[in-house]
Amino acid sequence: MFENLTDKLSQAFSKITSRGVLNEKDIDDAMREIRVALLEADVSLPVVKDFISKVKTEALGEKVAKSVKPGQMVVKIVHDELVKLLGAETTELNFNAPAPVCMLLVGLQGSGKTTTAAKIAKRLKKNKRVLLASLDVYRPAAQEQLAQLGKQIEVDVLPIVAGQKPLEITKRALAEAKKGVYDLLILDTAGRLQIDETLMQEVVEVKNLAQPTETLLVADALIGQEACNVAKEFNEKVGITGLVLTRIDGTSRSGAALSMKMVSGAPIKLLGTGEKLDKIEEFHADRIAGRILGQGDVVSLVEKAIENVDHAEAEKMAGKMMSGAFDLNDMLNQMRQMQKIGSMGSILGMIPGLSKFKSQIEESGVCDNLVKKQEAIILSMTKEERAHPDIIKASRKRRIALGSGTEVHDVNVLLKSYEQMATMMKKMGKFGGLSAMSKMLKNSPFGSMMSGGINKRFPF
Repeated sequence: MFENLTDKLSQAFSKITSRGVLNEKDIDDAMREIRVALLEADVSLPVVKDFISKVKTEALGEKVAKSVKPGQMVVKIVHDELVKLLGAETTELNFNAPAPVCMLLVGLQGSGKTTTAAKIAKRLKKNKRVLLASLDVYRPAAQEQLAQLGKQIEVDVLPIVAGQKPLEITKRALAEAKKGVYDLLILDTAGRLQIDETLMQEVVEVKNLAQPTETLLVADALIGQEACNVAKEFNEKVGITGLVLTRIDGTSRSGAALSMKMVSGAPIKLLGTGEKLDKIEEFHADRIAGRILGQGDVVSLVEKAIENVDHAEAEKMAGKMMSGAFDLNDMLNQMRQMQKIGSMGSILGMIPGLSKFKSQIEESGVCDNLVKKQEAIILSMTKEERAHPDIIKASRKRRIALGSGTEVHDVNVLLKSYEQMATMMKKMGKFGGLSAMSKMLKNSPFGSMMSGGINKRFPF
């Protein structure tokens, strides 16, 4: 998301952050480049004009003129204005009503409403008893699609009754939610290929009946500036409380997110970050602003790690580390834990200073392909070989390479990496854990990789 915008803003800032003094012409040139970058990212023209005007007014003020690093101060001003533009208020979902609380999803056909309904249900089912209901009686197999998604995430779905209209289904869903003592009812409404009066009237009637605490507009980030028109229409005719942007991973021109808040007046609450049913995250304006400006997002990275890493496994691993016991099974578990957090490119995109290398690494696939290759090599070993890697000699290496579809050289690389990790674990246990690890990292191949570069394409 925002990759092209991030690159172009970085280029614009590089011209001013290196200067000790900024004059009005320098700021005008920077604002011109920022304006072009925003427009190319599909941010609407009125929003761009307003944004640039506010930034320029601040940038020409005394704070920048008297700052020791005026270029950095301009970057901070842009960051703060981005946060305001995206919406600095809370984006938490509203459940402040007697159970069962109702949530209504609206939007055009193809925006991903049905999948989003399942994603939200999966995310909330840890703390709430959720019932899903499809009101889409027009799109073929739409109700069956939600039923199948409900099975996948193990969430109840209102049974299908052929011939019922959306209002009848809504009444039945409300009654079932109350009878079944559900905490939350999610209503997935029908969409159209374009906005029409019939669609709007139907949604208004359903909303009046269901009285939802949240009416979320699900919009596809790929439709660009049209998303703003959709948001404006739905807000004026139905009244929406929040936005859900889908497929933000599939486009680098996601500037619609920057203007939808201002155009609709409703905050962005959730982001669909992929096709899988766990690929949805809360929207945080300050974090997104940081990503746009290439400053990373460490908080989200930590949250992903907490959410996806097996804590029992992590504690077990910590015990092994301190005792100096570490085998190839442990190395395999470490690889899999990392894969749960995301691709190497997505992880680097959240680390300050490394986000600019994200696209290069993802395009090459070097890191992720290496992990898959090493996983295949370990899985081609016997249980004894994984537990006692020192028994792996020439003949075993040839067999392992053949079984994993790799070369003996690849097996040697893996075993060398394992030896270095095992040595590090032993030293950590012997000399005091994390402080020892930080010293060893500087002298390890990983440390030299981070300081000297993986290769010429990725000079860290």
